[in-house]
Amino acid sequence: MKNTTLLISLLITTYSFAQKTVDVKLNLRDGSTISGTTIMNDVILKTNYGQLSVPIQNVSTILVGIGKEKTITDKALQCLKIVNANGSDETKKGAYDDLVSLGVKAISAINDFQADPKTNTDAEITGDYTIDNALADLKGKFNIEDVSKINDVITIDNEYTMGGAYEFTKLDVKTEYGNLSIPKEKIKIIEISYSEPGNGNETILKLSANKHISGNTQGGWLKTGIVLKQGQKFMITATGEVTLASLSNQKYKPDGAYVSTTGTVYPPTTANDEYTSGVTYPIYGNVVYKIGDASYDVLKAGAKFTGTAKTPGMLLISIYETVYNAGNTGSYSVKISLK
Repeated sequence: MKNTTLLISLLITTYSFAQKTVDVKLNLRDGSTISGTTIMNDVILKTNYGQLSVPIQNVSTILVGIGKEKTITDKALQCLKIVNANGSDETKKGAYDDLVSLGVKAISAINDFQADPKTNTDAEITGDYTIDNALADLKGKFNIEDVSKINDVITIDNEYTMGGAYEFTKLDVKTEYGNLSIPKEKIKIIEISYSEPGNGNETILKLSANKHISGNTQGGWLKTGIVLKQGQKFMITATGEVTLASLSNQKYKPDGAYVSTTGTVYPPTTANDEYTSGVTYPIYGNVVYKIGDASYDVLKAGAKFTGTAKTPGMLLISIYETVYNAGNTGSYSVKISLK
């Protein structure tokens, strides 16, 4: 995991609890996904280095771990000692059922118990009510693949990661099918997208190079939440710099200008004035857009673009590159204005 002393010191001193409405995509442990909006505070993460308060607008993803809780660990330990002994099946069954009923956090207690040399015995424990079977039941019940992922892990600005305990019991999500309340133990990953309110009809978004690439088939296009009407005028302006690992780590600007690894500066190779029609084929590094999630169009916006929606639908934006590489770094700040 990457982190810096500066990042940690800044986060430790930040304690703002302002609620914000964010777009979320929940990847559930059963393989399904839920998309919608929710209201979230800044993320309070308890780590080995202290408690951090991370502004929600800087949180990209939250990987939900199995978790660990002392009261559950203590109860699980009593059950584990009985299950791990050569007692009667009736006695072991009661402890076994109690252990499984403790839920997903019992997995961390099982891990600790099995790793503790004091609890390992040479005696062979057989039958239906064993620790291994209890672990298998819990893994199956909660669709857990990797039992070693105890901590929650947050990704900050699509670049830094930090592990710890993010304590919440459920997430209330407003979807197109109604309001849903999803328990934490059912969630595997939370993907967060925050749109900074602008002035009037403006929205400010961030395109992250390690995700929002047009060639990335897994979330490469950022849904702006802006639904355009046919004939509606809109403007896209962008600033920033990205480094594309897929293109020899050259540094790109939204208009397509780039700096090679040798330091040579290359200007954009096509015109990119304010009233470009949007049908010009994009070049690497350009901000691009399309209207409608199912659209195959990849239209050039560049650093500054004014256009008219040819069809109605949701506006999506991305960084143009046909090959996706997770090693890309940097981001563009994109402002969208409606006429």
